[in-house]
Amino acid sequence: MEFKVKSVLGKMNVHPERIILGIDPGTSVLGYGVIRVLGKNKSELIVLGVVDLKKYPDHYLKLKAIYERVQQLVIEYLPDEVAIEAPFFGKNVQSMLKLGRAQGVAMAAVLSRSVPIFEYAPRKIKMAITGQGNASKEQVAAMLKSILKVNDFDQKYFDATDGLAAAVCHSYQLHGTGGGAKVSSWEKFIKTNPTRVKK
Repeated sequence: MEFKVKSVLGKMNVHPERIILGIDPGTSVLGYGVIRVLGKNKSELIVLGVVDLKKYPDHYLKLKAIYERVQQLVIEYLPDEVAIEAPFFGKNVQSMLKLGRAQGVAMAAVLSRSVPIFEYAPRKIKMAITGQGNASKEQVAAMLKSILKVNDFDQKYFDATDGLAAAVCHSYQLHGTGGGAKVSSWEKFIKTNPTRVKK
């Protein structure tokens, strides 16, 4: 299932554009979103979708489906970077193991096409999008709708909006902007904010 948006910002060439693929790996549903970023505050949704893994009877077939679909996405949309949500640490060890495998297979598919990967904790992604680390899927989707100026997201795309949120979070990290996004080091802060350094 996919939701595609006609490009509006593609006609503007003020800043070099970047394509970011965001992935929320799962063992039942894998969500993804692709955005085009132009400058600091201009982003548009290119595509949003899910890979339904429930139809596969075997865990290994699910991993194969993840690998093939993620590689297909990289080939089709040619992202400059991929942002992936890190597994959430739960109490069920078996579930964690399966989720870790799903993430690893998605990462291998991306790396097979030599695209850099950036990993973000679920709490960090939610904080970047909504300002709250414990925001619900509905709250994340509502903020993404506002940020990307999309009319609405169908509820069936809530797993996809988690992948989309990872992409938007990464776009904020690139520019050191956005709801709660933090720059990882002083060196990077100085490089991205030269006017704020007093000499």
